[in-house]
Amino acid sequence: MASADKLLSKARNSPTSLSFTDAVKLPTSYFGAPGSGSGSHAAIFKMPWPGDPRVNLQNKDGKAKPYQVIQILKAIDRLKEEQ
Repeated sequence: MASADKLLSKARNSPTSLSFTDAVKLPTSYFGAPGSGSGSHAAIFKMPWPGDPRVNLQNKDGKAKPYQVIQILKAIDRLKEEQ
């Protein structure tokens, strides 16, 4: 399993080609285990701040949707800023 820093770097360098598995591992290392979603939303991560409560991830042919990877990156950046 790749470390959180390696996954973060991989996501920043190429958000369009991040596998769904790696996309789930990345926020799990920062926000904890996802809740199970329903329908096409396979993983839902609750954020620790009000007003922006969750990030959803969808599996599209084994890849994460790029806009959702960008949402994960923004959430991680915000978490790091607040620490």
